[in-house]
Amino acid sequence: MIEAAIRIAVSDPVESVTGLIQVPTEARAILVLAHGAGAGMNHPHMNNLASGLLKQGIACFRFNFPFIEKGSRRADSLPVAIDCSRSAINTAISYQPDLPLFIGGHSFGGRIATHVAVDPPEQVRGLIAYSFPLHPAKKPSVQRAEHLTRVSLPMLFINGERDRLAEAELLNATQQSLPQLKTHWLKGADHSYKTTKSSATTTAQTYLDAAAASNQFINEH
Repeated sequence: MIEAAIRIAVSDPVESVTGLIQVPTEARAILVLAHGAGAGMNHPHMNNLASGLLKQGIACFRFNFPFIEKGSRRADSLPVAIDCSRSAINTAISYQPDLPLFIGGHSFGGRIATHVAVDPPEQVRGLIAYSFPLHPAKKPSVQRAEHLTRVSLPMLFINGERDRLAEAELLNATQQSLPQLKTHWLKGADHSYKTTKSSATTTAQTYLDAAAASNQFINEH
């Protein structure tokens, strides 16, 4: 496997952010994988997501948003995060121009990817959002999905059945109104893909399920 740390130039509010590219032997595609609002690209959850994808032959390009580079706990504004994501995507293209390219991320990172997908680089074939945050906890709404009608790319949302940031009824209704969107539900999993001790599915199995669903989606597109 090829693995390299990369600096990604961004315009605001820092000059560059940290990136990490991992390319397994005989990689079939590459996914630009953004982190959530609570932690950076090296959080155990992100490591687990990437590990599962790499085993499926999917290269991963992870990166930090500027707020992580600054040591801030407050996530970047949409414009700043979108700009950073675009820079990361362009960097991934320059490093692996021959691999089919997909974009996505966990929670906040996946949400930002959907905004990029409104006007994506032509190389992007599809989007995978892990735990798409449809609404804040205990505040059910579909406002964060309104822009999805302007996305023409194929999309896959992989959410846990116990995710408090995406009520199943609302996310399913959103999916049914968007022919380009598919959903995959992880049994017994929460927003961070953790399962309870009483669940029939372990947390480790949840990551395998998410990776398998991602692989199937990528194969289809």
